[in-house]
Amino acid sequence: MNLSFLRCLAIAVTTLLLDQLSKWSALSNLQLGVPEPVLPFLNWLLLFNPGAAFSFLAQGSGWQRWFFTAIGLAASAYILWLLRQSQGDRMLCWALSLILGGALGNVLDRIMYGAVVDFIDLHYANWHWPAFNIADSAICIGAALIIWGELRKSFGKNPQSL
Repeated sequence: MNLSFLRCLAIAVTTLLLDQLSKWSALSNLQLGVPEPVLPFLNWLLLFNPGAAFSFLAQGSGWQRWFFTAIGLAASAYILWLLRQSQGDRMLCWALSLILGGALGNVLDRIMYGAVVDFIDLHYANWHWPAFNIADSAICIGAALIIWGELRKSFGKNPQSL
């Protein structure tokens, strides 16, 4: 294994650890469904999401637990392959590493709890964004970095110059 690949794995493992530590803290300190105000636009709110993003398929009879676990594991294997192939593109490697760590964090939740642990509640007045976690954030940041890197390439800028 080369040093670049090991750095990518370190980013993924760090993301996974931060996600799991934050979820452990939420599980240890929050009551299910009871918001704890932090800032005027932020609550800690412990919820379990048996579905996917935005609670997609959350009302299923339980089959979705293993379906989304299998998808997360398959995606993780594919991301590992992509990381080995993409060592020359630093931004892509960072992005894939964040996505990998986030995907594995949510897979662990599904295996351990049967659902993903969410606890971050952003809101404005009576409007609330669906609760999420550190893994979800890492996946979104990774996806945004991939899009940004591809846009930079299409406009002739080298993503390595970051």
